[in-house]
Amino acid sequence: MAQFFPTEASEIAVPRGSGITVVIKPGTPTLPAKPCYIIISRKPMTMLSIKSGETTVFSFSCQNPENHFVVEIQKNVDCMSGPCPFGEVRLQPSPSELPALNRTFIWDVTAHKSIGLELQFSKPRLRQIGPGESCPDGVTHSISGRIDATEVRIGTFCSNGTVSRIKMQEGVRMALHLPWFHHRNISGFSIANRSSIKRLCIIESVFEGEGSATLMSANYPDGFPEDELMTWQFVIPAHLRASVSFLNFNNSNCEKKEERVEYYIPGSTTNPEVFSLKDKQPGNMAGNFNLSLQGCDQDAQNPGVLRLQFQVLVQHPQNESNKTYLVDLSNERAMSVTIEPRPIKLSRNFVRGCFVCLGPWSCSTNVTLTSGSKHKISFLCDDLTRLWINAEKTISCMDHRYCPRKSYSLQVPGDILQLPVQLHDFSWKLLVPKDSLSLALVPAQKLQQHTHERACNTSFSYLVASAVPGQDLYFGSFCPGGSIKQIQVKQNMSVTIRTFAPNFQQEVSRQGLTVSFIPHFKEESVFTVTPDMKSKVYLRTPNWDRGLPSLASVSWNISVPSDQEACLTFLKERTGLVCQTGRAFMIIQEQRTRAEEIFSLEEEVLPKPSFHRHSFWVNISNCSPVSGKQLDLLFRVSLSPRTTDLTVIIIAVVVGGAFLLFALGLIICLVKRKRKKEINKGPAIGIYNGNVNTQMPMQPKKFQKRRKDNDSHVYAVIDDTMVYGHLLQDSNGSFLQPEVDTYRPFQGPTGDCPPSPPPIFSRAPTAKLTADEPSPDFSPESESEPYTFSHPNKGNVSNGNTDIPLLDAHKPAELGE
Repeated sequence: MAQFFPTEASEIAVPRGSGITVVIKPGTPTLPAKPCYIIISRKPMTMLSIKSGETTVFSFSCQNPENHFVVEIQKNVDCMSGPCPFGEVRLQPSPSELPALNRTFIWDVTAHKSIGLELQFSKPRLRQIGPGESCPDGVTHSISGRIDATEVRIGTFCSNGTVSRIKMQEGVRMALHLPWFHHRNISGFSIANRSSIKRLCIIESVFEGEGSATLMSANYPDGFPEDELMTWQFVIPAHLRASVSFLNFNNSNCEKKEERVEYYIPGSTTNPEVFSLKDKQPGNMAGNFNLSLQGCDQDAQNPGVLRLQFQVLVQHPQNESNKTYLVDLSNERAMSVTIEPRPIKLSRNFVRGCFVCLGPWSCSTNVTLTSGSKHKISFLCDDLTRLWINAEKTISCMDHRYCPRKSYSLQVPGDILQLPVQLHDFSWKLLVPKDSLSLALVPAQKLQQHTHERACNTSFSYLVASAVPGQDLYFGSFCPGGSIKQIQVKQNMSVTIRTFAPNFQQEVSRQGLTVSFIPHFKEESVFTVTPDMKSKVYLRTPNWDRGLPSLASVSWNISVPSDQEACLTFLKERTGLVCQTGRAFMIIQEQRTRAEEIFSLEEEVLPKPSFHRHSFWVNISNCSPVSGKQLDLLFRVSLSPRTTDLTVIIIAVVVGGAFLLFALGLIICLVKRKRKKEINKGPAIGIYNGNVNTQMPMQPKKFQKRRKDNDSHVYAVIDDTMVYGHLLQDSNGSFLQPEVDTYRPFQGPTGDCPPSPPPIFSRAPTAKLTADEPSPDFSPESESEPYTFSHPNKGNVSNGNTDIPLLDAHKPAELGE
């Protein structure tokens, strides 16, 4: 036979006629342990029941019975056959008479439907808790009511709350749970008789100062009873204000009636104020008020679940609650403004609420104002820095014929800036027809791109991103005070102004963008940069954190003043890019000479710092990269005064000196030669000798005809007007002057288009030129000459009877001797 080492014996005596039953039964063991038994007359038992009028002596076979057993003391109170024992409820048997076990005192009161029962709780009042929550001291109150034979849970409560009374009819079941170490010897409540309340229950919540209370519908989170009514009465000091907000709710499927909440608000001329569960609930209410939840007749096949969890916040009225602000959005289109709480960490301590009110009682923690209307708002909040504003506006133009004549100013409306709440985000979504138009952003002040090397330190910045569905493309963050004059984007985009400090109100004059619609282009974006000598310009590719999208192309148009030169520097040696398909290139092109350099971003080392004296393009075109080997580039542009190369100066001096010496020597030589001729020149003397042949000996001529007998002295120049004059006469008989084509310089724009990336596919074999196609070696300069003279083929020139060649038409002929 097993040996037991029982604890000290205990005795429980239940008075006769008390209607009390004491049950000791196994609890829920927290840890596996050796079995423990109840010992009565040396007999082990696992359960003991002591009824009214009985006395029992027992002990336990273990030293820690509180880990194995619990005791329930249930008292049935019948108010239907006799008078109810109204008044303060006592704990029977006394806790000191019970073993040190977790104890639950249960009072089950039955009454007629016409009789109301009221549970009154002395201080500290009760605080309702939700499913899964527990009370800090372990003392809980579970309260239930009845609808016919069905038990309905009113709620579970802890100490230190605002609930002072609970009124029910048709009976009540109250359970008080005390842990084994708690030495409480009073119940803390009393029962009173009331008239019928004609509803499931009424819960009274009393506030003596600032605070909050969270309350739930019956049977929460299960369904509220069908077509029932439950009311909460709130007692609020006159100098405080109360606001209601729904934390969680659900509607059932109604066949008849509608589920709703009703308020009786002091000062309202339309009581009861009726709201649906989806409506914004009243706030900023002064004085006592009631809130009632009304169910409906539910669908028998699919009833659904009606439940409600809400919070009542009571606090002092704020100065801002007496001030009304007008937000006029009547002239706006496709715009919404949301005032909402900033994300904060939750605290167990009482935190005053921040409410935005539309009208005297329609208050909520967040409010959305829509375009096309005027809104009057006020604030019930002790610290408005806990709120912020987020707004969005859509601007679209879908007619490509009309859009280029339109431009829009992207500025935050003044009615939003006048509110005492900080603006967090204001976003513009800009939409254009696909493949028809692109967008251009021009800031009021030139922008700086935010980089780690040069961060923005302003109170706000612009976030520019693509708004094309499915395209994750972020162009960058920009702030005033830089060198970016214009941003052009290929398709739909969003521009968001984000503030970082309250002093944005002082810098509001610096904000402002103008968006216009321009002809469509193929690059994802084009940045126009006009740097100055004051600071270096840092620029980086879009999607810096995730890499430039596959097959995307981006260009920078960088202007260089005429008296300065730009230094282009890349801040890393290689890109680390690995292409899966296609090739990635970078092109640097001078806009004046059109000379360009092409670099492979996958294989080659990035170029070393280069100097540019004229405006130039930087174009980056991506391939389809391997995952994890994305393309991101950061480069810097700095300006400095233009200087002349020392080598060029030396060469120019040497060449100029040599030319000067040569010219000086040539002049001296000519002077000496002329002087010598003058010295040797004497008077001319002529002597006639008749026997001397004065003719030069000549070779026999090949052609016997002399010059005077042939036409060699007739020039081969014929005036066209003498031959074709009749074709040049107009209707009046006067001659028209023929138009002569002359070279004219190109007058069109230069440098407006970024360089095109080289083709990534292999080139086809070059086709042979036909007779009608120009030769590839044809010089473009020849196109600008006013005349072109082609020399005749020597094989086609006949030997005429002449001894001098034909002269070119444009060269004057010299007379022969």
